[in-house]
Amino acid sequence: MKEEYLNTFENISDLNEDRFSRFKLINWWDQEILRKSNVLVIGAGALGNEILKNLALLGIGNIFIADLDDIENSNLSRSVLFRESDNGKSKAEVAAASIKEIYPKVKVQWSKIDVIYSLGMGVFEWADVVICGLDNREARLAVNRNCWKTNTPWIDGAIEQLNGIVRVFVPPDGVCYECTMSEMDWNIIKARQGCGGLTRDEMLSGKTPTTPTSSSVIAGIQCQEAVKLLHGIETLKDKAYLFNGLNHDSYLINYQKKEDCMSHETFNQIRKIHKSAKTTIIGDLLNYVKSELGPKAIIEFSRDNSDLVHRFECNSCGNMEIIFKPRGKTTERESVCPDCGVARIPYIFHQIRGDEPFLDKTFSEIGIPLFDIMVGRNGMEQFAFIFDDDASAVLGALYNPNQ
Repeated sequence: MKEEYLNTFENISDLNEDRFSRFKLINWWDQEILRKSNVLVIGAGALGNEILKNLALLGIGNIFIADLDDIENSNLSRSVLFRESDNGKSKAEVAAASIKEIYPKVKVQWSKIDVIYSLGMGVFEWADVVICGLDNREARLAVNRNCWKTNTPWIDGAIEQLNGIVRVFVPPDGVCYECTMSEMDWNIIKARQGCGGLTRDEMLSGKTPTTPTSSSVIAGIQCQEAVKLLHGIETLKDKAYLFNGLNHDSYLINYQKKEDCMSHETFNQIRKIHKSAKTTIIGDLLNYVKSELGPKAIIEFSRDNSDLVHRFECNSCGNMEIIFKPRGKTTERESVCPDCGVARIPYIFHQIRGDEPFLDKTFSEIGIPLFDIMVGRNGMEQFAFIFDDDASAVLGALYNPNQ
């Protein structure tokens, strides 16, 4: 009996020496799955802080953080990863350093970037799951479409006052974010756009009233759903979890898939081509696509918000300006002619046909992000491809050429 007791005690001691020993007591838990997982976290504010803290505690091995904003004083009451000395610094950068302190073995890459227009779609293809702490519908819609095209599940969270919501979207057959959008949602997005689809200058992001306690609850559910999803356990797919923090009601609602939804496009296969957007000449790549699909083939930009403004032309005085900028990042103010004050016409394109005057430029020079995905098309025949030589530059410490 004494020997059996000592053996049991030794086993318990071994468990206590393991950082993740309590997790392993869950019968379906596989810590190795989490160690190998690739997670893209978009948004490093109040929700993002809690999401990232949880992922680090859980032992997620590879995390990419994307956020465009800098830390403000008002962030400090709701963001566990930030300190007063971090004011003015990049949210993504500080969050990355903080989770390394929590879990030194995590591999983390951060990017101060606009996820709608500037984050290459290859990062979505790299991820096993995307978790979002976003505060606007445009970004959610962009994430949704990128995830659907790359067949990557994503988990949406939102908070307001003491309330919150969590939704899990799993392509290619499930309900997507666009399926859940109401007419009001679309009207809010459209309100940001003026003539020619250019952004209205006066449209600024609003401030949402939130608390750290609401963030903690919603981010906790998001991360728990991510763990279940990575383990292949049933999740909130096609459902939403709603939390009312005022009286602590919580309940689930079911969504119905819209068969005519415009977001339901998934690439069957994404080719990795050994080229970089920085160095690849547009005309050369078009010739490659034509060699694969025939002489009438074209190149399409795969992201739905990828329309680019090539130039402005003024019909009044003849002023012409080359800009190469995403339409959604181009404002009405920029379209005003500096010579005569008249609104100039934006010339917009979303594909390369072969008659463009800039075929000698690289894709980076016309505004295509590094590590992006594009489509070669000839009629109904098509294939998607990724600028794989950009992977190391974008993924940094997360880059694994064997994946």
